[in-house]
Amino acid sequence: MDGKITPRIILASTSPRRKELLSFLRLPFDVMPSHADESTPESWTPQQIVETLAVRKAEVVVSIASQSEEDGLVIGSDTIVVLDGLVLGKPVDHADAVRMLTALQGRTHRVFTGVACIYTATGKTLVSHRQTEVTMKPLSHEQIVAYVNTGEPSDKAGAYGIQGLGATLVESIQGCYFNVVGLPLSLLSDMLSEFGVSVLQP
Repeated sequence: MDGKITPRIILASTSPRRKELLSFLRLPFDVMPSHADESTPESWTPQQIVETLAVRKAEVVVSIASQSEEDGLVIGSDTIVVLDGLVLGKPVDHADAVRMLTALQGRTHRVFTGVACIYTATGKTLVSHRQTEVTMKPLSHEQIVAYVNTGEPSDKAGAYGIQGLGATLVESIQGCYFNVVGLPLSLLSDMLSEFGVSVLQP
């Protein structure tokens, strides 16, 4: 790939949060949903889970995008919340969200996000991840229920969104904030540079 030519960038995600974050880089991109299988063995580490799922999501879109005459650089991403070695995904219902937040309140957990970049023309693939520690404030049962009733936790790993009302639940973070939202931009910009895509043009 000629480093002077910016390929078509495709975000393999239906997440409005990842779409908004990618737009911060001021690079033109398209969005293509990836309905990849997200099941993983229980024995996998958090790093294995997020990196494998990021690649899996990107590969689904690569198979579709490669049918186009235009080459593309596909970005896949996956985020999980880990507490005491247990992976907390998206809550299945109201009660599950309350259960997750009750476990997280007053404690520190880890958020892992995997990022995969695949260039359709050559199959070149880069994959990595970031980890951020998040400490939640002590919360009463009433506060947790009130937050869950807003509906915000329903589609978010760990049942909270740090970029929304969930910010009021968080006491502190150590690491990349954007990693917790779902797309570590510093990591992604470094990965894009490996494909000749410069976020900060000289």
